[in-house]
Amino acid sequence: MWQVSKGATLRYPPAADPDERRRRFEAIYTVNCGPILGYALRRTSNGDDAADVVAETFLTAWRRLDDVPSGADARLWLYGVARRVLANHYRGERRKSELADRLRLDLAVTCQDPEYTGSLAGIAAAFASLAGTDRELLSLVAWEGLDRAGIASVLGCSRNAARIRLHRARSRFAAALASQHDQPRPSLAPIANGEAP
Repeated sequence: MWQVSKGATLRYPPAADPDERRRRFEAIYTVNCGPILGYALRRTSNGDDAADVVAETFLTAWRRLDDVPSGADARLWLYGVARRVLANHYRGERRKSELADRLRLDLAVTCQDPEYTGSLAGIAAAFASLAGTDRELLSLVAWEGLDRAGIASVLGCSRNAARIRLHRARSRFAAALASQHDQPRPSLAPIANGEAP
């Protein structure tokens, strides 16, 4: 017989039978899933986060099933667990946001766009004028050092298709470079009296 002191919450005895344990959990889940989901939805910014909170709350309930009180007190216990899960979620979001801000600042300082002059400016302008797919292909070769087999794997195409695409991208880049050399260079003379040269 269970003895309960005054003011204590009634706890179920540890369930020795795994089937009884599962039935008890399913009953708690069935009765309380909707209210706990509503609690989480009102306190998170999207449904995915709310679903994560509900899942973590009921995982805790399963692990600590012997601590879950009976009756209506079970919902209050679950609200308490969900509240702590949300607190952990908010801490994690704050840490991610702080890390992203720190990385953004670091990248702004260390990874500034290069300023090209002379012939490099023409090459950079020709490269920038290409379509994104051509730039990606040429970058996979020049920067990542991939061969045709590697490019085919990244793009999800055959080696032959990668070879043809790469050949076309190189041809378009050569044409863009040639057009850079055919264009007249802008004058760098200073503007006098506010007039254009």
